[in-house]
Amino acid sequence: MILSDRDIKKHLASGKITIEPLFPDSLQPASVDLHLGPDFLFFITDEHVCIDLREPMDHMMKSVTIDEARQFILHPGQFALGMTHEVVGVGNDMVGRLEGKSSLGRVGLIIHATAGYIDPGNKLKITLELHNISSLPIKLFYKMPIAQISFSPLSSAADVPYGSTKLDSKYYGSMKPQASQYWKNFKNKNSWMNFGA
Repeated sequence: MILSDRDIKKHLASGKITIEPLFPDSLQPASVDLHLGPDFLFFITDEHVCIDLREPMDHMMKSVTIDEARQFILHPGQFALGMTHEVVGVGNDMVGRLEGKSSLGRVGLIIHATAGYIDPGNKLKITLELHNISSLPIKLFYKMPIAQISFSPLSSAADVPYGSTKLDSKYYGSMKPQASQYWKNFKNKNSWMNFGA
């Protein structure tokens, strides 16, 4: 079940969903529009030949910050990490699902490659996995509407919400784009590589 605008407003009032700030006219029939934040990370492709998932990759990425006077140009085929301007939070009995905007999809802008899921208990600026599949560069503006989020209640509250000490919640509470932390899975590889051995 996806929450309607009526129920989104109800959950915003109760605090089960938080969106800070909530832009005027951002509430849609079954979602809330989100806006582009100032921070980006992108790969330095002329210094690296491949991504090794076993190794940290922060050093492989460059950060850029935009504002009202400076835009971010996403070139054809380029991939960059961005973030929403809003901090979005969901309670332990709710999930959020990030989706693109139709008008941006029509110019070839993908706003998430795969991770469009906001786990129960998380509160963060949502990471955008931006990819330009158009044949022309796309100019991105600070605070432009960039995505939309819908919300679905769980059948019951999660026993172990995201951010719990029992979980390896790599991106809990993120406020800036972070390079992939996938390499940390290899530090705990005994938990999965030897499964069933």
